[in-house]
Amino acid sequence: MSYRCEICGKGPGYGKTVSFSHKRNNRRWLPNIQRIRVRHGSNTRRARVCASCIRAGKVEKA
Repeated sequence: MSYRCEICGKGPGYGKTVSFSHKRNNRRWLPNIQRIRVRHGSNTRRARVCASCIRAGKVEKA
């Protein structure tokens, strides 16, 4: 199960955490993925959609 938005394809970003002593550790920035009911034509289905797509009105909630 991938952590991606079904509308825009937004996924996790990767980078490093840098401590005070400048030691580096891997980390991930996860998008705000919500499981919502989406109107798809005449019926509804569940979809994983990021919060920015919901706010932008790219999906119609059921």
